[in-house]
Amino acid sequence: MIGITILVVVLAAGTIVGLALRSRAGEVRTSNSSGSPELHSLLVEAGAVGGAKTVLHFSAEWCGPCAAVRRVVGQVVDEVGGSEEFDGPVELELDIDAYPALARAMNVMSLPTTFVLDEDLNEKARISGVPKSEALRSALTNQ
Repeated sequence: MIGITILVVVLAAGTIVGLALRSRAGEVRTSNSSGSPELHSLLVEAGAVGGAKTVLHFSAEWCGPCAAVRRVVGQVVDEVGGSEEFDGPVELELDIDAYPALARAMNVMSLPTTFVLDEDLNEKARISGVPKSEALRSALTNQ
């Protein structure tokens, strides 16, 4: 009987944690990280150029939700880039298997993970999971 009670408690706790994590997926968490010179160097080596806001998203061939991220990010970058009051952001998709050092430096723990970087390649926002279009648009235009 004690074993069943323990099992029920563990399952309930796991469900609560899972629901809490799921509710945060796709939400923008703002940050104000200037990063280290090493991180900046890794970003430049990966193809980030600075001078414009950058939407950086880590993906992998084996990542199912990464295709949805591609669609959402592409659509938002096109929409925001087409507005007259805002210079268009740059989109940069990186395979986590090809850039493991950068992923570690940016504390990427799961895929997909998307970052909004400012003109100086400093992290301004982070999104775990598939970003919500409106939240990503807001992160790009309000910072």
